[in-house]
Amino acid sequence: VLLQTILVGDSGVGKTSLLVQFDQGKFIPGSFSATVGIGFTVCIWDTAGQERFRSVTHAYYRDAHALLLLYDITSKSSFDNIRAWLTEIHEYAQSDVVIMLLGNKVRGKCLRRTRSEGASEYSVPFMETSAKTGVNVELAFTAVAKELKHRAVQHPNEPKFQIHEYIEAQKEKSGCCSYF
Repeated sequence: VLLQTILVGDSGVGKTSLLVQFDQGKFIPGSFSATVGIGFTVCIWDTAGQERFRSVTHAYYRDAHALLLLYDITSKSSFDNIRAWLTEIHEYAQSDVVIMLLGNKVRGKCLRRTRSEGASEYSVPFMETSAKTGVNVELAFTAVAKELKHRAVQHPNEPKFQIHEYIEAQKEKSGCCSYF
């Protein structure tokens, strides 16, 4: 079974950097120009965040099994646009698509323009990540993969996979709770 995960969010929030960090385990500063249309690695798709490419990305929502919605914690406007992105996702994606909200660019409190607890209003799994340092990048993709796997092989008597609980347990294990 081929499962597609798509990264969406405003231009400049770090979608490509997050994908490269996950795929190659490194951060390449200043090396990316804006994604035009769709770029992909294996079956994780990186979309353009610019408005002019939005109609192209809508077509890919239908086939997505998971969507990672990113905003930049140093950009209030990218956080404010989450509601519009979610509206779009609910309009074009499958009703059972896995959605995870990621506040990217965690580097310390001095640059923060959003409050992490503000993301709780959206009723989707949430965590903060850093494509630069790798904080929670693997955890985000792993949590989504585990949710998708559980849905594909779930047995009637088996308890439902709790993605929120999994994320919290993993954060506690890694000791990265200072970011939240």
